[in-house]
Amino acid sequence: MTRATFAADPLHSRGREFPENRDGARGPRSEFQRDRDRIIHSIAFRRLRSKTQVFIAPDGDHYRTRLTHSLEVAQIGRVIARALGLDEDLTEALCLAHDIGHPPFGHAGEKALSQASARHGGFDHNAQSLRTLMRLESPYCDHPGLNLTWDLLEGLAKHNGPTPADNWALEELDRAFDLELDRWPSLEAQVAAVADDIAYDNHDIDDGLRAGFLVLDQLLDIDFVADQWRAVERRFPAAPQDRKLRELIRGQIGLMVNDVIGHTQAQTEGVVALEEIRGAGRSLSGFSPGMAAQERVLKRFMYDNLYYHPEQLATAEKAREVVARLYAAYDQDARLLGAWRDALPDVEPARSRHIADYIAGMTDRYAIDQYERIYGRKPHGLSNV
Repeated sequence: MTRATFAADPLHSRGREFPENRDGARGPRSEFQRDRDRIIHSIAFRRLRSKTQVFIAPDGDHYRTRLTHSLEVAQIGRVIARALGLDEDLTEALCLAHDIGHPPFGHAGEKALSQASARHGGFDHNAQSLRTLMRLESPYCDHPGLNLTWDLLEGLAKHNGPTPADNWALEELDRAFDLELDRWPSLEAQVAAVADDIAYDNHDIDDGLRAGFLVLDQLLDIDFVADQWRAVERRFPAAPQDRKLRELIRGQIGLMVNDVIGHTQAQTEGVVALEEIRGAGRSLSGFSPGMAAQERVLKRFMYDNLYYHPEQLATAEKAREVVARLYAAYDQDARLLGAWRDALPDVEPARSRHIADYIAGMTDRYAIDQYERIYGRKPHGLSNV
C-alpha cells in the first residue's frame, strides 16, 4: 500500500518532551517504532494481563483482559491503517497504550477512585494513561516517564477527539508538553479509537455468550446481527454451534473494518496533508452513517443485557467497595503502602494523588491480595464467571 500523504511521518515527529542522547541507539527503528517498543516493554503494559475488561477477576482462562483486548485492538488498527496508507507503528502503539491507565476492576475501580479523591481533583482513566506513560513508568536514568513522542501522546489525550483539560492530571501534563487539546488528532489516532469500538463491540459478545449472560436468540433481535447469522448458516449449515458463533464474530468484525476503510477513504478524498486532518473540525475516520446507527443499537443492547446485567452490577459494587476500602486504609495508615511510602508527599492534594497512583497501578489479583493482607479476609463475590 502506498503511504498516504496525510499519514503521520516519524521523520517529522514533533519530538519528545526530553531530549535524548542516541549514541549507541538500539537498532534501526523509527521514532514511532521506539514508542511501540517502550510501551510493550513497560511494567504498566504487562500488568494489563490481570486487569478487568468486562468480567471482574474471572476464574476462566478464556475471558478477555485489558491486555488481550489491547492486542486485539492493535490487530484491527493495523489492518485499517495499512489499507489507508497510514503509519502502522503509530497506530499500533496508540492501540496498545489506550487502556494503560485503567485501575483494577475496570470502571468499578475508576468510580471508587473518583469518589475517594473527589476533594483532590478526582480520577480519570484516560488522563491516568498519560500520567502513567509520562511520569510514573520511569525505567530510564535521564528522564521521567517513557518519553514518548508528542504524536503518540496527543493521540492518547484526544482518544475521542478534542478535549478540554478539565482534570488536574491532563492539565498538568498539557502545561508541561502542549498537546494542542483543542484540535483533532492524526488519522492514526482516529483509527485507533474506532478499532477499540470494533474490538469490544464484538469480543464482548463472545465473552458474554461464553459466560451465559447473553443468548443467541436475544442477539438475533438485532437486524445487523441477524443478517450476519443467516449468512453464516447458509455457508456452514452443518458446522457445530460454537464454531458458527465464532464465525459470526469474525464476520461482524470484517464488515465493520471494511465499512471504516471505505468511509474514511471517502472522507479523506482530496486531503493531501496531515494539517488538513487536524484542522478539519471533525473526525474523518469512523463508521459510515448507516453502520454507526447499527453500532449504536448494538451498544444499547450490550448495556441493557451485559454491562448493566444485575449480576454484573452487583459484582461491580463489591469491586468498588474493595478499592474504596483500600484507599481508606492507605490514607489512614501510610505504613501499609510499603515501598510507595518513601515517596509519599506530606501535603494535599499530592498525598492523595500518590495513593490513587498506587492503587491505579494494581492488578485485580494484587488488589485482592492487599485487601486480604489489610483486612484479614478475601473479598467475596468478586467473580461471577
